[in-house]
Amino acid sequence: MTSPPVAFVLGGGGVLGAGEVGMLRALLEAGITPDLVVGTSVGALNGAFLAADPTVETTLRLADVWRRLSEDGGVFSGSLAERMSTAVRSRTHLHRRGPLRQLLADHLPVERIEDLQVPFQCVAACIERAAEHWFDSGSLTDAVMASAAVPGLLAPVRIGDEHYLDGGLVNSIPVSRAVQLGAKTLYVLQVGRVDRPLTVPTRPWEVALVAFEIARRHRFAADMAALPDDVVAHVLPTGDDAPQGMAQLRYRDVRQVSQRVERAHAATQAYLAAAGSAVAP
Repeated sequence: MTSPPVAFVLGGGGVLGAGEVGMLRALLEAGITPDLVVGTSVGALNGAFLAADPTVETTLRLADVWRRLSEDGGVFSGSLAERMSTAVRSRTHLHRRGPLRQLLADHLPVERIEDLQVPFQCVAACIERAAEHWFDSGSLTDAVMASAAVPGLLAPVRIGDEHYLDGGLVNSIPVSRAVQLGAKTLYVLQVGRVDRPLTVPTRPWEVALVAFEIARRHRFAADMAALPDDVVAHVLPTGDDAPQGMAQLRYRDVRQVSQRVERAHAATQAYLAAAGSAVAP
């Protein structure tokens, strides 16, 4: 008898996405492997690595990539002067997308989505159609770049005749896509922000961050409430203590990458052990 399809659903969340690496490692160590991987933004990046080679060894290599990013400032590195220069020149964003493209070129083992070992899709927001767009074929690097093009931080990514921004704008934790594609068991890898209280913004730049966070949480809550009765979803823990105030939304703070990986690994191990046979694929 064939087991129901298992999906790994990897949400967006910037540097907090390091925790997803620890979750992936715990899942694979427990013998849980995906039939489908869907991801958004940093979840698209982590998911692409996993779909290329769904092994514990891949998660260890990915953790090493994250640690190196923490040492050199990550894909959003650069001095204030460099960021201001990019903003003045582009008039739309603070960071060059070259470092992210180089990261993907250096570490992704395949060039096309069709060549991945596990079926993989990632989402981006199409500007012209004001709609979510799912990449299931074509250039893997372009698809991940589009899914991770955070508004105001990175330039929109042009693919064909359309331009794309971060998938978190339309589907930040894409459980609905996994269900649409037939998955019956979902392992939801989220970065820990959905259950933490927001605070009223006190600075101009915090207003947009809070507004975006409200939208992403509302979509996730609605999708979880609408899950069919025959679908089981496991929302995996990050192991993080709740940060205070707006700290959870800081996009350049890479100082705790290694700790996030290890905390999420330990917390997910404990979750799987406590759930026992209930989480068997």
